[in-house]
Amino acid sequence: MNTQTSTHSISTGERIKAIIGGSVGNLVEWYDWYAYAAFSIYFSNSFFPDSDMTAQLLNTAGIFAVGFLMRPFGGWMFGSIADKIGRKKAMTLSVLLMSFGSLLIALTPTYETIGVLAPILLLAARLLQGLSVGGEYGVSATYLSEMASEERRGFYSSFQYVTLIGGQLIALGIQLILQKLLLTETQLEDWGWRIPFVIGATLSVIALYLRSNLHETEAFENKKDTKKDNRGSIKELLKHPKALVTVIGLTLGGTLAFYTYTTYMQKFLVNTVHLTKEQSTLISFISLFIFACLQPVFGGLSDKIGRRPLLLGFGILGTICTVPLLTALSHTTSMWMSFLYIMIALIIVSGYTSINAIVKAELFPSEVRALGVGLPYALTVAVFGGTAEYIALLFKQANVEHYFFWYITVCISFSLIVYVRMKDTKETSKLNEDIK
Repeated sequence: MNTQTSTHSISTGERIKAIIGGSVGNLVEWYDWYAYAAFSIYFSNSFFPDSDMTAQLLNTAGIFAVGFLMRPFGGWMFGSIADKIGRKKAMTLSVLLMSFGSLLIALTPTYETIGVLAPILLLAARLLQGLSVGGEYGVSATYLSEMASEERRGFYSSFQYVTLIGGQLIALGIQLILQKLLLTETQLEDWGWRIPFVIGATLSVIALYLRSNLHETEAFENKKDTKKDNRGSIKELLKHPKALVTVIGLTLGGTLAFYTYTTYMQKFLVNTVHLTKEQSTLISFISLFIFACLQPVFGGLSDKIGRRPLLLGFGILGTICTVPLLTALSHTTSMWMSFLYIMIALIIVSGYTSINAIVKAELFPSEVRALGVGLPYALTVAVFGGTAEYIALLFKQANVEHYFFWYITVCISFSLIVYVRMKDTKETSKLNEDIK
């Protein structure tokens, strides 16, 4: 297969194959990232010995948040690589780095064995993963958007979140299998939590192969020789201040809501609703599966009615419904009522997640698209998404958990202001400028 062939000359079937290949690599990256969140309820006491479960979760959530601090560096580094030398090469490098992080977590001894060096190694592994996944978002969003045909961009780019959520589903699916079929809770806490990280490192090799055989995008090939010195540079990116502010604003509320209802929700169900770990994992798995299936539906809808109506729907409903939904969820005792409340929230959040990648890609020209999508997004996610569960647990520990519900509401309302003021990117897309 000639991996350097321009997308201008490939068939629809080959275009779909390239999008699938890019998406599968994305899935593996996000599986590695979310395995940490899913299994932290089991390995927290291996690295942070403490009798208080909330304190242990705070420590592991702290390292989860610190991993996010590397994401802006990853967004800058891999975004620059993608804009300078190609989307495919940047995606290949990012998945290779993620595999190193997963393998390090799998092999790190416990606190009891090597003392304070254990959480230090855990932190180092998480920093590597943060660097990798920080670059992954911007580059894969750019790749999928540029590979999609003009009339199906919303639909095809929505598969970034299908595979992003799919990574969580695989992590939770493996957790369910280990919980219900293979291991006892004691075995999971002693050594079983290492299994998903070994699996992640192995899957990364498969993703590496898939990405090494991808087509480069037409948008990059058409303009790779123009403005060569400025491609992927901060100087060039700063020429687009309005687009930068828009990415930050539209991401702020969406990323906080997304991480609340996905990565943090499993802990919330155990620590606040007082469901069992097995029940919370099952609810998370089913709700995330439906959530993943919704992404192409909403993405396809945006191709017909535009991106802005979906963002406005998320902004308005998120502002109105967050406090009532989370308050009701915190007081329910029913497993299936918990599922219903979470599902309502995820349907609302789909107005953001399904199209946020294509909206950002449509804001920037080819020479800084990966950097423009990845860097401001990663900065916003580091501040708001990565700290979501840490802030939630701090409020929980201080017995004012409901403050967190209002915090989410305020952030979504700020994003709503951006949605109201912005133009519909479907009509003003910079991607149209890349086509010869």
